[in-house]
Amino acid sequence: MNHKLFTHPIPEPEPMGCYNPKDVVFLLKNLNGLLTETDLQTREQKIQSGGHYSEMLPIEYEPTKDYLDLFYQTLHESATKVAKAVGIVSERILQNNGPKMVLVSLARAGTPIGILIKRYLLEKKGLDLPHYSISIIRGRGIDENAILYILQNHRGAKIQFVDGWTGKGAITEVLRQACADFKAKYQFELDSDLAVLADPGHCVKTFGTREDFLIPSACLNSTVSGLVSRTVFRTDLIGDKEFHGARFYEELLKGEVSNLFVDTISKEFKELKLQDVKFQNIDDNAEVSWQGLKSLTTIKEKYGINDINFIKPGIGETTRVLLRRLPDRVLVDSIENTKLKHIMLLCKDKGVPVEEYPYLTYSCCGIVKQIS
Repeated sequence: MNHKLFTHPIPEPEPMGCYNPKDVVFLLKNLNGLLTETDLQTREQKIQSGGHYSEMLPIEYEPTKDYLDLFYQTLHESATKVAKAVGIVSERILQNNGPKMVLVSLARAGTPIGILIKRYLLEKKGLDLPHYSISIIRGRGIDENAILYILQNHRGAKIQFVDGWTGKGAITEVLRQACADFKAKYQFELDSDLAVLADPGHCVKTFGTREDFLIPSACLNSTVSGLVSRTVFRTDLIGDKEFHGARFYEELLKGEVSNLFVDTISKEFKELKLQDVKFQNIDDNAEVSWQGLKSLTTIKEKYGINDINFIKPGIGETTRVLLRRLPDRVLVDSIENTKLKHIMLLCKDKGVPVEEYPYLTYSCCGIVKQIS
């Protein structure tokens, strides 16, 4: 292995988050006490006038009782479906890589999915794979120190990147570029294949489903992702050999459902048969066509949107817009779509208009408000 990887030894990570360390190790610096959250209006103004989203944290949305009830209901109703998609993507990961690999989920939406893949492979294949959660940031790339730490501690193992879902495929592209940059710098080739639970954007080749359905972990923020904030990169807070940072919301421990989510889905693995997770039929249709991204051009023109990054397609991304951006409106394929109950509830709660847009590739699209 390339000696360049070992000239920059990375210190051990500090404990972070509320998951069992057997499930995942966060390669993140704890920024508690170093950073305060920014209100949505100020944050949006800063982002739209050239500031970078990774330099600030949004105030975490506190879900209403109705919204939390909907999370529990969705978790109960979709547990089998989510478990099956986990099984399919896990089997494909194993087929692609063989057993000598490290799972590396992208914080934070990727973390619970990485845990589920790790648990599936342990239960069904007897494989106890290392699993880390690391930061990747649009416009900043991947946390190189985290990658170096993994390669230094797991020599010869293949890295498999994991995320929750795709929207327009922006992170897929960031990961591809980050792997190219890493190769140029360290002469070491990483596989930029991103495994996701749901790929409604048709942006990756390793996925559990292409249906745009609600993954319950997309409903909430840190309380379903190990009580970890979204990741932050600021040179005044992060040293040369330190990992990207995040807040650990220990004060939200009472409302934490991260472990409930992974435990509920994991219980379903026992009932899964091999025929449930066969993926040959998907392989025939696994072409990466980027059809989701292509369909957004029409929306961009119709609504006079300056920047395609203001369009957030798919259930997961629309939820994020409603939880941590300033939404202008939400487009839905049908007002009657039962998969969109939590979207409708959030729109009502925040006074966001909903429009029916029947030609969507996705179930819905969130549009960020443009602040002139």
